[in-house]
Amino acid sequence: MTILSRSRSQRSEPAQFDIRDYIDGSAAFYGATANVIMQLSLAPVGYGVAESTVHSGSIMEHPVKRTRTTLTYLSVALMGTDADRAAYRTAINGAHRHVHSTADSPVQYNAFDKNLQLWVAACLYWGSIDVMDRLYGPVDDATADTFYDYAHYLGTTLQVPREMWPADRAAFDAYWSEHLPLTSVDPTIKAYFDDLLDLRMVNPLLRLLFARFHRWFTTGLLPQHLRDELGLCWTPADERTLNRLMRTTGTVTGRMPRLLRNFPFNATLADMRRRHRRGKPLI
Repeated sequence: MTILSRSRSQRSEPAQFDIRDYIDGSAAFYGATANVIMQLSLAPVGYGVAESTVHSGSIMEHPVKRTRTTLTYLSVALMGTDADRAAYRTAINGAHRHVHSTADSPVQYNAFDKNLQLWVAACLYWGSIDVMDRLYGPVDDATADTFYDYAHYLGTTLQVPREMWPADRAAFDAYWSEHLPLTSVDPTIKAYFDDLLDLRMVNPLLRLLFARFHRWFTTGLLPQHLRDELGLCWTPADERTLNRLMRTTGTVTGRMPRLLRNFPFNATLADMRRRHRRGKPLI
């Protein structure tokens, strides 16, 4: 799931960095499924989701609830306070206690594995930067460095220690280059991904209207390695069309007031805080 916004001419200097200037709901719309696929293509993460007994968190069974949980996580991690992050981490831990492999699982996994959580956070960061560049163009190095350092919250809001987050963008690139080739898609996980790409979790009418488009642009936002794993075709013409579409989207959303650009993340953060004050479940 990706969230960044703003054109290069509107960028703040690093000393004035405000994460709210970089939150964009349209980016989340484009990048959500591609990011899930990246995360789950690492087999222990994929089977952790495919075999999970926490059915209330399944996107296939409860797509609205699952989407809200993911959006809330991102809004808390990047827009919340340390107290917000601690409260949401506790709520996530409650669900993660039930996510671990069994004797029958084809791979070993545990939702509290810090290395697996680091991979999830890395996918969120990589996808955010990729979609930001497509929507608004690359940022200057100083701003990119500042956002990268801030992005460690994507991991530390889970169980990833601050020191595990690669030290700088060069270190992250090395991490990504090493770990992306470790991803693979077996028939079980591919079937799950096909259901996601074809929107099998939504109303049949919505599926008829949007599934083909959803599969197309999601394919374009995947690394080539994962397109190959899934047998997905992507041409230079597709790439040009997607980039034109996303740049047009960025032109429109970049002119919106920050309050509108931040939606739905500002709304999910407010909802999380309201639930916390009232003692209601956060996920």
